[in-house]
Amino acid sequence: MSVSEHPNLDTVQGTDSQKAVNETLEDYTLRYAPHSFRRWSPKVVAITALGGIAYLADFSIGASIGMSYGTTNAVFSILFAAIIIFLTGIPLAYYAARYNIDLDLITRGAGFGYIGSVLTSIIFASFTFIFFALEGSIMAQGLLLGLGIPLWAGYLISTIMVIPLVIYGMKALSKLQVWTTPLWLVLMIGPVAYLIYQEPTLVSQFATFTGHEGFAPADMAAIMLGAGICLSLIMQIGEQIDYLRFMPAKTKENSKAWWAAVISAGPGWVILGAIKQIIGAFLGFYLLTKIPGVNSTEPVQQFNAAFHDMLPGWAALTLAVILVVISQIKINVTNAYSGSLAWTSAYTRISKHYPGRIVFVIVNLAIALALMEGNMFAVLGKILGFYSNFAIAWVVVVATDISINKYVLKLSPKEPEYRRDMLYNVNPVGMVAFLVSAGLSIAAFFGLLGSFLAPYSPIIALVLAFVLTPIMGLLTKGKYYIKSHDDGVKEPRYDAEGTPVATVYHCRVCEQGYERPDIMFSHKHNGTICSLCKTLDA
Repeated sequence: MSVSEHPNLDTVQGTDSQKAVNETLEDYTLRYAPHSFRRWSPKVVAITALGGIAYLADFSIGASIGMSYGTTNAVFSILFAAIIIFLTGIPLAYYAARYNIDLDLITRGAGFGYIGSVLTSIIFASFTFIFFALEGSIMAQGLLLGLGIPLWAGYLISTIMVIPLVIYGMKALSKLQVWTTPLWLVLMIGPVAYLIYQEPTLVSQFATFTGHEGFAPADMAAIMLGAGICLSLIMQIGEQIDYLRFMPAKTKENSKAWWAAVISAGPGWVILGAIKQIIGAFLGFYLLTKIPGVNSTEPVQQFNAAFHDMLPGWAALTLAVILVVISQIKINVTNAYSGSLAWTSAYTRISKHYPGRIVFVIVNLAIALALMEGNMFAVLGKILGFYSNFAIAWVVVVATDISINKYVLKLSPKEPEYRRDMLYNVNPVGMVAFLVSAGLSIAAFFGLLGSFLAPYSPIIALVLAFVLTPIMGLLTKGKYYIKSHDDGVKEPRYDAEGTPVATVYHCRVCEQGYERPDIMFSHKHNGTICSLCKTLDA
C-alpha cells in the first residue's frame, strides 16, 4: 500500500471531532454543560427531571412484592429501599447540579478513573435498556388490551415511537415532560383516590394481606428480598442527573429554589416512586380480590379496573390505555436518551472514535426490543434483584467517595476532574470497592455464601461499598485520584466559591468555543483543546 492510500490521521480526528461537535453541542453530551446553555430556571429543570418518573414499572414492582411477601413486608421493603436511595442520591445530585456534569463524568473522578468508569457506563446502559424493555412491555400490554394489537407488534411500536423525540435531546424532552405531567398526574391519582373513597374497607383488608409465599408479617428475609427488587431503581439517579446537570449556577439569590429543585428532582424522585409502589401493591390486591383471573402485576389491568369503578367500560379502558401510553413515552424517551449517552461515552473512550449518539440510540433500543420479545416481564423480579447488586455497589461507592473521601477525609479535590490525562486510567479506590462489594453480593444472591445470606445480598453490597471505599482511599493515600494537577491553563476552572468559571477558550481541533472547565492545554496542538477532542486524540 502506498503512503497516499493511508488515511490522514488529522483528517480522521477532525472528522470525528466535527461529528462530536455537531451532536454534543445540541445538549453538551459527554462534557461539561456551560453557563451559556443552562438558561432554564431551577423549576423547569426539576419538572423536566421529574417527568421521567411517570413510569408504571413501580406499580408492577409494588404489586409483585405485595403479592409475594404480603403488605407489611412490602411496605417495609419499599420504605427501606427508599431511604437508601434518597440518602445516596443527595451527594450525586448536588455534584451534578453544582458542577454541571453527568454521572459518568462524576464517576471518573470519584474513585474509578478515566477508563475504570467504562465499566460503570456499561452498567448504567444496562439499566436503561432493562427498564426500557420493562416499560415497553407495559405499553404493549396496554395496546393489546385496548386496541387488540399483538404483543410483538406492540413491542415494536413502543420502541420505534420514541426515536424522533430522543434525537432532539434536552430541548424536546423538556417540552414533552412539562406539557404531559399535569394530565399524567390526574389520570394516575384520580381513579385510586375514587376507589379508596368508594370502598374504604379495602385499605384495612389490604393492610392484613399476607401474600402467597407464606412469610410472616415483618419477616426480615422477606423485607430484604423485596428491598433487593426496589433497590434496582437506585440507578434512576443517573437519569435524574442527566437533567440536573442543566441547573443554573447556585447564587445567593436563587439558593432556596436551587436546593429545592436539586433535592426534589434528585433524590426526591424516590418519594413519588415509593408512593407508586405502595399504590401498585394496593391495586394488585384489589385485582386479586375483585377480578382474580387477571394478571395483578400489569398496570394497564390495575388502572382499567380502577377506572371501571368510576366510568363506563369503554371510557375506563380508553383512559387506562391513554395513561399507559403517556407514561411509557415520558420515561422511555429518558431511558433511550440516557442509554445512548452511556454507550457513547464508553465506546468513545475505548476506541477514541465518535460514531455518533444516534448509533447508540438504535443499539440500546435493539437490545431492549430483544428483551421484550423474549418476555422479560415474566421474570421481572429475578432480573431486577440480580441487577440491583451492581447498581447498589456503584452508587454507594461514588456517593461515599464524594461525601467521605472528598469532604471528610480530603483525599482528593472537591471539584470534579474527568478529563483524559488529568486522571489515572484506573483508580483502585473505587474499582476494588466496587468489584468486591458487587462480586460478594452476587455470590450471596445466587446462594454461594449459604441460603441464609441469599436474601441479604443488597445489604452486603451496600455495607461493603460503604466501608471499603474510605479504607481503599486511606490505604492508597489518595494517590490515584489525580494524575496531573496542572492542565496548562493559568486561569482556575472554578472560582473561590466553587462555581465553574465562564471564560470561553477556543479549541484548536474542532474550532469551537468552550468554557474554562472543559478545556486544557495541548502541546501536540500548541493550544487549548476541549475535553471531547482530547478523548478522541489518537
